[in-house]
Amino acid sequence: MERLGTGIGWRPEIADAVERMPGIDWVEAVAENVCPGHLPESLRRLRARGVTVIPHGVSLGLGGADRPDAERLAALAERAQALGAPLVTEHIAFVRAGGALTASPLLEAGHLLPVPRTRDALDVLCENVRIAQDALPVPLAVENIAALISWPGEEMTEGQFLYELVERTGVRLLIDVANLHTNHVNRGEDPAKALAELPLEAIAYVHVAGGFARDGVWHDSHAHPVPPEVLDILADLASRVSPPGVLLERDENFPEPAVLEGELAAIRGAVERGVRVGLGTGEVGARGPAAEAPRTAEPPTGPARQRLALAQAALLSALVAGTPVPEGFDRVRLGVQARALAGKRADVVGKVAPELPRILGEGYRAAFVAYAHGHPMTGGYRRDALSFAEHLLVSGRLADGPAREAVREWWLERSGPAPRSPRTGGRVVRAARKVLLHR
Repeated sequence: MERLGTGIGWRPEIADAVERMPGIDWVEAVAENVCPGHLPESLRRLRARGVTVIPHGVSLGLGGADRPDAERLAALAERAQALGAPLVTEHIAFVRAGGALTASPLLEAGHLLPVPRTRDALDVLCENVRIAQDALPVPLAVENIAALISWPGEEMTEGQFLYELVERTGVRLLIDVANLHTNHVNRGEDPAKALAELPLEAIAYVHVAGGFARDGVWHDSHAHPVPPEVLDILADLASRVSPPGVLLERDENFPEPAVLEGELAAIRGAVERGVRVGLGTGEVGARGPAAEAPRTAEPPTGPARQRLALAQAALLSALVAGTPVPEGFDRVRLGVQARALAGKRADVVGKVAPELPRILGEGYRAAFVAYAHGHPMTGGYRRDALSFAEHLLVSGRLADGPAREAVREWWLERSGPAPRSPRTGGRVVRAARKVLLHR
C-alpha cells in the first residue's frame, strides 16, 4: 500500500480552505457526492497538484443480506477511475433491509447500521466483499463503524470478525479510531484489545473524527473537535504499526481553517508519539499489505442470507417503522438509535431541500421528526423530502396561509417528471394535483 500521509475529508463547504492548508497530502471525497463527468474544480486543482483523491462510499451496504447492487458498484468504479484513485473505500454496515428476501417493503436506514458478528453475517459479508472486489478497478478497503446498539447472540469480537474477513477475502481495512472510541463508550469494548486482534498489516489508512457524549451515549457526529481519547487510540495504533495514511473527517459545523489545521497538527503529534513508543518496544514497523487471499470453497450463503435478511429487517423496522423491538435488544438503546435516525433524516432532508426549513422556520424539525416516526424512508432523501411535503399538505397539519402555499408550490414544482410548464397542459396537470391535495 502506498504511503498517503496526512489528509482531510474534502467537503464543498471547506473546499477553498483545504486547497490552502499546508501539509495536506491527500483528500477523501464522499463517492455519492461526486459526478464523474463534472468533477468539482477544487478536486481538479488538487489532483493537478499531485494530491491523491480517494472516493469513500456510504450507500453500498456490504453488510446487508442482499448481494451488492450492480449499478452502485459500477458507479463506485466510475468514480475511482475519474479520480485516478489508488483504492476505494466502503463500510462494514447495512443501510437497507426488507425486499425480496423477506417479502416485505424495502426500508432505507439513511445511516450505517452495525452487522451482527455471527457466522451467518460473516459468510454473507465475505461473499459481498468478493463481488465488490471483482467489480472494482482498484483495491477495496472496508471501514469498521460506530454503533449505538449491540446485537444479541454475537459469536465474535470485532477484532476476530475483521481478522477472519481479511483472511478469507484479502480485503484491506480502513480503521476508524473514533469509531473504536464510540464502541468503547456505547458497547463496553476495549479499543486496545480490538487493535491487538486486528490484522494491522492490512490497514490501508485511518480515520479520525470528533463527537459528543449525551446521556451516557457517545454520538459519532463528525461535527465536533477530536477528543483526547481518540488521539490516544490513534497513538496506540501507531505504536503497533506505521499507518500508511491518517485522515481527519469533518462533515458539518465547520470551524475556522486554523482550528482544522490545529486538529491536523494534533493528529500528526499523536502518530509521532505512538511511533516513538513503538520504536522503544521494537513493535512498530512499515509492514507490507495483506496478500490477496486464495479463493477457497465457501459455504453456500443462501440460507445465511435468508436468516440475516429476516434479522436485519426486523431491527430496521423497529427503528424506523415503530414495530416491536426484536427479542434480545436493549429497548432503551434502540429508542436512542431511533431518535438519532429521525434527527439525521431531518438534517439531511433540510440540506437536500433547504427551502423546506426556510418555509417552516423553527417548526421544521419537530414536524419532520413527527412525520418520520410513522413514515419510513423507502427511496432516498430527495423522495423523502417530497413525501414529507405531501404529508404536510394532505394530512392538514399545515394550516392555510403563506407557509402552506409555499410548500404546495414547492411540491408542485418538483413532484412531476419535468419542471412546471406555463402552457395550458401544465396548468391542467397542476389543477389536478390541487384536487388531489384537497385544495
